[in-house]
Amino acid sequence: MAGDELFIGWGPVVRGREQTALKVFQETIEFHGTLQQDGKIDSFDAHLIAPHGGDLAGFIMLHGERSKLDDVRSSEDFERLIARAGTVVDQVGVLNAYSGEALGQTMARFQAASAELA
Repeated sequence: MAGDELFIGWGPVVRGREQTALKVFQETIEFHGTLQQDGKIDSFDAHLIAPHGGDLAGFIMLHGERSKLDDVRSSEDFERLIARAGTVVDQVGVLNAYSGEALGQTMARFQAASAELA
C-alpha cells in the first residue's frame, strides 16, 4: 500500500568513532540503494538533524510495500547493518511508519477503535 515506511533513527555518534561512523553511513546508503535497485523497496530518504540538544541525530525512511519492508527488516543483511550502526552511534531504532494512504488507513483503524470505547 502506498505510504508504508520503515523508520531507522539514530542518536549522536559515539565519541572517538566518527570516522567509522562515516564509513558505516556510506555502507548504509549503498545498501539501501541496492535494495531499491533490486525492487525490495520503492525508495529511501536520508536525513541529518541539526544539533538541537535532543536525542535524534538523523534518520532514514524506507518506502515500499509493508510485506517487502518486513522482509528487509528481518533479513540477515539488515540486522547486520543495524548491529554495525549500533557500535558507532547511540540509540539506533527501527520502527514501522505510515504516510499517505497507509496513514489514512491507520487513522481510520484508530478512529474505529476509539469509537468502540467511547
